[in-house]
Amino acid sequence: MKRFSTLFLVSLLSGVTTLGAYKLLFDDNGYFSKNHNNITTLASEYGVKTVGLSANTVDFTEAAEKTIHTVVHVKNVSRTTVSNPLLEYFYGFRGGQEQEQVGTGSGVIISEDGYIVTNNHVVKDASLIEITLNNKQSFKAKVIGTDSKMDIALLKIDAGEKLPYTTFANSDSVRIGEWALAVGNPYNLTSTVTAGIISAKARNLDTSGIQSFIQTDAAVNPGNSGGALVNTRGELIGINTMISSPTGSYTGYSFAIPSNIARKIIQDLMEFGNVQRGILGVEGGELNALASKELGVKETEGFYIKKVSKNSGAEKAGLGKGDIIIKIDDQNIATYADLSGYINAKRPNDKVEVTIIRNENTKVVPVILSKNEIFNTEFKGLELENIDGLDKKKFHIDYGVKIKSITNENLKQYENDLKGNIILSIDNIKAKDLETVSNILKNKDESQSIQMEMINKNGQIIRIII
Repeated sequence: MKRFSTLFLVSLLSGVTTLGAYKLLFDDNGYFSKNHNNITTLASEYGVKTVGLSANTVDFTEAAEKTIHTVVHVKNVSRTTVSNPLLEYFYGFRGGQEQEQVGTGSGVIISEDGYIVTNNHVVKDASLIEITLNNKQSFKAKVIGTDSKMDIALLKIDAGEKLPYTTFANSDSVRIGEWALAVGNPYNLTSTVTAGIISAKARNLDTSGIQSFIQTDAAVNPGNSGGALVNTRGELIGINTMISSPTGSYTGYSFAIPSNIARKIIQDLMEFGNVQRGILGVEGGELNALASKELGVKETEGFYIKKVSKNSGAEKAGLGKGDIIIKIDDQNIATYADLSGYINAKRPNDKVEVTIIRNENTKVVPVILSKNEIFNTEFKGLELENIDGLDKKKFHIDYGVKIKSITNENLKQYENDLKGNIILSIDNIKAKDLETVSNILKNKDESQSIQMEMINKNGQIIRIII
């Protein structure tokens, strides 16, 4: 009898388990039922959270359909002269054979009258630019303006009709983990759409220009450059620009210029013909555990000010050495890329609210941004400033920094020979602008000698060691 009772109890438990499993898995709302949408509910002490495990929970089709008609194929035709060293050596032949080179990339239509944004490197040195729309129509494009520092170019075509275009989103509002679509023409495969998530924001890749990329894991390959990175509503959040890869093709991460920076550059090019750069006027570095320990501060995030530039908005507002910037307007500042990315979307004379920590107290300081051309720095008694358009035209250059004045007593005797010269490189590193020069010099001690290549007032190239 006891054995019978045991068998009965086991049978009963087996039946209940089977019935429960069936209800859980195959009933109307079971995991494998037709009505189930692969949604798992996770309970915790903080409540219930719904997590989507299927692409069915996100619809990319609307965003893809809207974007593919606004992304164009960009063909860059350039011509170079190739010399023949044998003919030059044996026969003194100094001519060369002209060869045509073709590069391709992508672009994004941003207005119904045919304005297109792309990367500067996609159209650099082009003698002919051809735009092909998604409907296979082709047009010649003219360059309205470029910004090599931020790798943005603005093109214009005349299609004779209103064109579909992409609207800009606020890239500062993009969130890590958010879905994004990359649309472009990799390997000349037109209208290619890939999906991924926002992997990181304000990514600093130590380029000489933009230092605040949006990082995604959407597949981007050669030919995608200049194409669109959009959100699930089809709004532009970035211009796909580069990949990080040991092979030259996609291996996991791609990087885009935030739309706020691209939009500001485009507006400047359309309105002024050049980019109006505003600067805060501070030099320093981002905090981390090691830097904070060395500086003797408690905060491990933020931008630590080591120096304030003369006559800058920061100096006039009273910012000083030792202040820690933790926020600008509503943007939290944890790294240098956060700071530079936000300021790069601003113009001279824009007012920003800078939140700082000073002597362990939080303070909000209004700062009016200065124009980049008046930004100057000093090293070894040389006061340096950015060159202007007249300098570029006079010496046929597109980069460099000018020696504004001499305060070094040892160099005073050479003041007439040095003042006004334009420095082209420091220790064989191109001196593109003061920001680049500041980054070069901040790692050098005043006692270290440096080599400079420069153009003097007569247009001659000279080299000095100081």
